[in-house]
Amino acid sequence: MFRKSPPDIRVLEERCDIAGLIRQLASRDPEVQMAAAGALARIGTAATAPLVAALKTRNRTLRLGIISALAEIGDPEALRALETMTRDTSNEIRWQACIALGQVGDIAAAPALLHSLRDKDKYVRYASALSLLKAGWRPSTDDEWAWYYAGMQEWEKLTDLESPAVPAVTNLLSDSDAEVRRKAVRVLGAIGCRDAEPALIHTLGDEDRQVRWEAVLASQKCGVPPMLLPRGLCRRPRLRKNPLIAGFLNFLLPGLGYGYLGKWWGIMIFQIDITLTVWLFKYSGEAFTYSILLPFYILLAVHAWYITKMMPEEPP
Repeated sequence: MFRKSPPDIRVLEERCDIAGLIRQLASRDPEVQMAAAGALARIGTAATAPLVAALKTRNRTLRLGIISALAEIGDPEALRALETMTRDTSNEIRWQACIALGQVGDIAAAPALLHSLRDKDKYVRYASALSLLKAGWRPSTDDEWAWYYAGMQEWEKLTDLESPAVPAVTNLLSDSDAEVRRKAVRVLGAIGCRDAEPALIHTLGDEDRQVRWEAVLASQKCGVPPMLLPRGLCRRPRLRKNPLIAGFLNFLLPGLGYGYLGKWWGIMIFQIDITLTVWLFKYSGEAFTYSILLPFYILLAVHAWYITKMMPEEPP
């Protein structure tokens, strides 16, 4: 009944209403956003300055739309603004900015894109590698090839480069995707270069168990002394239940602390406690009930605390 009618992008374009079209770039409807970007592209370079000024907004959807519109226009005057977006805190913004620089196709964007090849996000690195080629850049050294292959995740070619690939592959160990980190460690192991020792020892403290094990195997291939490995492994995240939380939950609601520990019989104790409490309240009164149950609650709290303390850490 109160649904808004879609904006008439054609009318806004005929009026050359740049501000109105920029507002439509914030639309959550992809068709509206794309239509507005296309209209701004047809208006041409006259829209570049207002779009660049609008990039100061905190609205992520709007910024993505603005970057898309600047890419459609292809005005070299927007290069500096797009390069700034490649250092944004949002990985989606950085990703789209790198794509946009490729669409502009100006070799002047190469330094910013080369820097983005070192980004911690695989999508940003991939967009940077593709956009560098679109901008007319070609790797000229083994080091440059290594960063390009790392962006493209061409693992076999990285392995074939051997030691020049170590810095680029080491950079992949900071990726948020555990699968990327696993494959990077395997490449370091396949290269078998002693230069990878610091990175492998650091990776032994990775939050992912499989990444840690791959680092152990790769360390052997790279000639890392086995005596150094436990020192690296001890930096891993220590995952275990908190004894204080288990004890508090068992005191507050008996059985809940056992449930926190994954004990199936915790729910049984919880049900027994509820039934017993209701029965005692009904036949003995509040004061007598608490005097009987309070020591029992304390005992359960101490027991939950004790068994939590005795539980082993998650295996390395």
